[in-house]
Amino acid sequence: MDLHILEHRVRVLSVARRGLWLYTHPLVKLLFLPQRCRCKFFSLTETPEDYTIMLDEEGFKELPPSEFMQVADSTWLVLAVVSNGRASSGCQATGVTKIAKSVIAPLAEHHVSVLMLSTYQTDFVLVREKDLPVVIHTLAGEFDIYKEENGESVPVDRDDVSNGFLKAKPAASPTVHPVQSPQNRFCIVTVAPDTLPAIATVLIDVLFYSHSPPKEAGPGSQDLDTFTFFAFSLIEGYISIVMDAETQKRFPSDLLLTSSTEELWRMVRIGGQPLGFDECGIVAQIAEPLATVDISAYYISTFNFDHALV
Repeated sequence: MDLHILEHRVRVLSVARRGLWLYTHPLVKLLFLPQRCRCKFFSLTETPEDYTIMLDEEGFKELPPSEFMQVADSTWLVLAVVSNGRASSGCQATGVTKIAKSVIAPLAEHHVSVLMLSTYQTDFVLVREKDLPVVIHTLAGEFDIYKEENGESVPVDRDDVSNGFLKAKPAASPTVHPVQSPQNRFCIVTVAPDTLPAIATVLIDVLFYSHSPPKEAGPGSQDLDTFTFFAFSLIEGYISIVMDAETQKRFPSDLLLTSSTEELWRMVRIGGQPLGFDECGIVAQIAEPLATVDISAYYISTFNFDHALV
């Protein structure tokens, strides 16, 4: 297997629910007209607390600063595991399970904080740009590592990034975070890019207009029977949507593509309080035990909490 460091330099931010009105126009542009802003990496996840947005620098230019937006300090790089010349794809795959032991656990042991973004097609590991030397030294023994430059995959020489590498310190005992499991059942779907306009009205309604006047939700304040979660990503032309089964009924069923089993998923939400970006090993704590017993899992990090779908 190969590890590819993609060209995207990603910013991670949170938009408060009460401030979403200010971002509706640029978000619609990013959702439906990415060619207008040359954005190739865009993900929007709605949770009870806020909207988490991950997007490349071209997309980030579209979002005006405001009191409603928090932006993580770091710029993040995107890692993708490639097998037989192509990224793994489809819900038949095992999500983060397949990379838990080879990527996620070693990075946790070397104190590298990661964000995860699982999509219908593949799983992306986001690492801070400043941690790249440690990432390469940690994973070079397991993977051939390539960096994408101008659309070409260029081999990365481990010695080229020796500056700045620090030997791993003894691992501290990881914090044990509380978990919650809402009653919703979720589905992971994709749509063909040329059919996106056909679901535009429903998608806009679900994201921007379906809720009562927004109010800030504190951690754990929402009834877990009615947990709000909707994730949309448009990455290099591939679309992925995660939504609960009730929301799925609002979309034209003939346009949503699912795995052949059409299985539903339950969520485990990690964190009683916002997790922050500096803590390491959160993803590994969830992914490793599941990988050990071969349980498929998809994992989506947001600005405040982490979410595993099993």
